[in-house]
Amino acid sequence: MDEELYQAFITESEESITQLNNSLLSLESNPDDTEAIDDIFRQAHTLKGNFGAMGFDNAATVAHAVEDLLDEIRHERLDVTAERMDLVFDGMDLIVEILHDIEENGESTIDPTDTVEEVRAAVEDGGDAGNSNPAASDEADRESVDLDSLAADCVDTDALDATTLTHAHVELDAGQMKGVDAGIFLSSIPEELDVVGANPNRDAIEDGEFGDGFDLFVAERDAAVVESELGGLWKVSTVETTDVSDALAAGDEAADAGDAPAAESEVDADVDASASDDSDRSTDADGAVDSDGGSDSDATTDDAPSVDDGSEGDADEAESDESDDEPESGKEKKKEARSISAVKSVRVDVDQLDELHELVEQLVTSRIKLRNAIDVGQTTALDTLDELDKISSNLQNTVMDMRLIPLKKVFDKFPRLVRDLAREQDKRVSFKVEGADIELDRTILDEISDPLMHVLRNAVDHGIEDPDVREENGKSRTGTIRLSARRQHDTVIVTVEDDGGGINADAVREKAVDKGVATREEVNQMPDSEVYDYIFHPGFSTNDEITDVSGRGVGMDVVKTTVESLDGSVSVESEPGEGSTFNIRLPVSVAIIKVLFVQVEDREFGVPIKYIDEISRRDRVQTVSGAEVIVHEETIFPLIRLREALEIDSPEPDDGMVVRIRPDDRQVALHCDGVTKQEEVVVTPLQGPLSGVGGLSGTAVIGDGNVIPILDVSTLELPADGQQAMREFDPSQLPDTAEEAAD
Repeated sequence: MDEELYQAFITESEESITQLNNSLLSLESNPDDTEAIDDIFRQAHTLKGNFGAMGFDNAATVAHAVEDLLDEIRHERLDVTAERMDLVFDGMDLIVEILHDIEENGESTIDPTDTVEEVRAAVEDGGDAGNSNPAASDEADRESVDLDSLAADCVDTDALDATTLTHAHVELDAGQMKGVDAGIFLSSIPEELDVVGANPNRDAIEDGEFGDGFDLFVAERDAAVVESELGGLWKVSTVETTDVSDALAAGDEAADAGDAPAAESEVDADVDASASDDSDRSTDADGAVDSDGGSDSDATTDDAPSVDDGSEGDADEAESDESDDEPESGKEKKKEARSISAVKSVRVDVDQLDELHELVEQLVTSRIKLRNAIDVGQTTALDTLDELDKISSNLQNTVMDMRLIPLKKVFDKFPRLVRDLAREQDKRVSFKVEGADIELDRTILDEISDPLMHVLRNAVDHGIEDPDVREENGKSRTGTIRLSARRQHDTVIVTVEDDGGGINADAVREKAVDKGVATREEVNQMPDSEVYDYIFHPGFSTNDEITDVSGRGVGMDVVKTTVESLDGSVSVESEPGEGSTFNIRLPVSVAIIKVLFVQVEDREFGVPIKYIDEISRRDRVQTVSGAEVIVHEETIFPLIRLREALEIDSPEPDDGMVVRIRPDDRQVALHCDGVTKQEEVVVTPLQGPLSGVGGLSGTAVIGDGNVIPILDVSTLELPADGQQAMREFDPSQLPDTAEEAAD
């Protein structure tokens, strides 16, 4: 098999399954959404066809069984229930398992029989409630159809110059690729048979979007001839024909009934034509979406599917209305324009992207070295260097943008996770997603999936209470978990918020003492906001019972470790009885960052610019509750003297500079001997034994070849008196000071 085709199949299948899972969740929350079930059925049908075309019959068999169950729901022979949706999701999980087996081994030997039989049993058992024989039900449905009315709907009888019209119900002995068989059948119809109408339309038939059979209307041929001609074509199992020539007479009578009715009839015909045109256009749009591997809509939000569907429908109607008065060439141009605008992205091989990124890192380093080596008097060389600066900066920005991927890639996996956990624990959870279009570097995106999974599992298991408990506390029986993301400067803040019971600070204190993490005296002096941080300690869990979800104390430790390895931070806020909020702060990108160089004695260190809020002179330092602090807007920022924090053994100078950190990152200020310059550097994370060194996040090679340590402001040790001052701080106790110096 062609490797490129193989990889494209794997990638697009994964994206289709994720999209289908989220669409199924939307259907489960709103069973009356007929547009959703139609869209889901199309997606399942496409998935089945793709696996069948690639020769993976086990996955195609599962998809076929799921498609049959969805078809029963679509035709309202079965209701949407949690149990039936469980079966559908089980089928999707098995398809994912088969897909992973294919990805690892090139083929799959997984036997889908048990899952397929369970899904088939649900179809058959569900059918018993309405009719013990599904085939008989279909036949009864056909007998109840008024064929004359169906002919009037499918055939433009006013424009048709014919005296005879025959209806033919055709059933095919189709295989796994139903649409292919139907397409071959339609293309083999003799030219002398004038097919003037179909139900569903020809495009839908060729896509395999029909049940056991479909209807055709043939002009100027009697029933016996039509049955004979169609009966010998590709895969035909049965043909039932009926003369419906009376529909032609009914159409003539309607045309002669008078001017007003005629006008009304013309309006109806225009609406039908417009709807048909919209349907065709929607099919084209769906095709474009499928080929691109996904849509732009945010399927994980509660409201997104309906909003997106509505907006697309309005757009289609607007296009249809405008095109009614345009010549045919105008329509063709619009169609061509839509096709061109649909291609907005291309797939880039990850290895090539990483190689390009590495070259840019080398280019940035070389640029810095070159600038330091050039004599200031050589203006020509400096002009050339300025040009190199511009080129390399543009290249750098382009590459960094190429690496940015929407959080939707990760967020789309979580609605299913939350749904399954809630079902396992008999809880009711409404899961909402915001900001899925916010972008992060691919490296960070790959790493952040597991931490977010742990936080969400924690929210469902520890946060959201049982429905009866919530009701007793005056809450809705359905809890809410909100996953959101927002951009702040060069940082992305991902928030997981729940309206559950909150964190029991006293229980955390007890567990901290029991595990020897802190003494009783220490935890009793701590405010709740500091106590909450203990939940990130390795092996820490307030759940005494070990379950599949929690109790082992490994989840939140993974969150903190992973986030900090990405030069990020995590914090938690909680209100007993009201819920908890986890904030994960992440850099938009890694490796190339802008830093401020600070000096301590004869050594230089880099502080990432994204963390800095203000730079001032040392005379801003005050003493509050025995601790050195910077006061800003009635908030204190305890002082960390870098000479002490980094254990540099040299006397403290009388002067110096203070770098105040943004309070969202850490409420501290750094004291140094001086600041020198700002520069972009390529940061290499500390590895091996050095990876756990507090206060340092990595190193960077600067223009003169020296290696500069990059400070990690989140792990620099804060003096004990500074911690105590923050706990006891009261703005009313601030001493009167002179007007603060300008920045």
